[in-house]
Amino acid sequence: MSTLSPIGVFDSGYGGLTVLKEIVSRLPAYDYMYFGDNARTPYGNRSFSTVYEYTLQSVRWLFDNGCPLIILACNTASAKALRTIQQNDLPRLGAHRRVLGVIRPSAEVIGHFSQTKNIGILGTRGTVESLSYPLEIEKFFPGIRVFQHACPMWVPLVENNEYDSPGADYFIEKDIQALMAGCPGIDTILLACTHYPLLSAKIKKYAAPSIEVISQGPIVASALEDYLARHPDMEASCSRNAHIQFITTDSAEDFDRHSTIFFGRKVDSIHIDLI
Repeated sequence: MSTLSPIGVFDSGYGGLTVLKEIVSRLPAYDYMYFGDNARTPYGNRSFSTVYEYTLQSVRWLFDNGCPLIILACNTASAKALRTIQQNDLPRLGAHRRVLGVIRPSAEVIGHFSQTKNIGILGTRGTVESLSYPLEIEKFFPGIRVFQHACPMWVPLVENNEYDSPGADYFIEKDIQALMAGCPGIDTILLACTHYPLLSAKIKKYAAPSIEVISQGPIVASALEDYLARHPDMEASCSRNAHIQFITTDSAEDFDRHSTIFFGRKVDSIHIDLI
């Protein structure tokens, strides 16, 4: 499809566009290929084996279409598939290729935001049940206490353009209260799903004013910039024409209509079938 060597950005749907938006803002010269597996979204309630299978199929497609480096801009895929892909599949798919996630860079910095050493994590059921965030944060900030809460209704609200509806208020207030019940001393909330930035206004509405709400886009963009600086061979393999391609496994028309909300400007996508 392309003679470029773009940086691939993968998500189960639209949420990864919030990460791509920040990456493009920070690193505008590179080429990017965004892949949304909208036909099979959401991933949050699916099994480890299913998320791994779907993610690996998408990763292979991006590799086959010229991407030397892929960012899994999906917390569920990062939690349930990334390590297996890195350890078991990359040796077969190409030693020169790389797949990175969003959990580790978030874990590396999140402790710096908290004064009380009590951090809340809001994510999908799959991300929360994987325990990826408590395990990763412990490596970098052993004194931090992590409190998690799964928000299974939030992705459907965003995907169905209901993120600004009264129904969204009901679920967000309920989930924020449930998180804070676990520890009233939480002063930092990490939005551990790339869909959730669209709900930031309502999240801040129901969280105490003293609580800092952190989105992952700027964190991942900064981490990617640092990664490319530390890996000049990979940096040199990524083409620079400031070109972005958008790929979806569902309706391109629907993708284009919804994506503007996440990406902040009009997109023109292409539909592909993985199977």
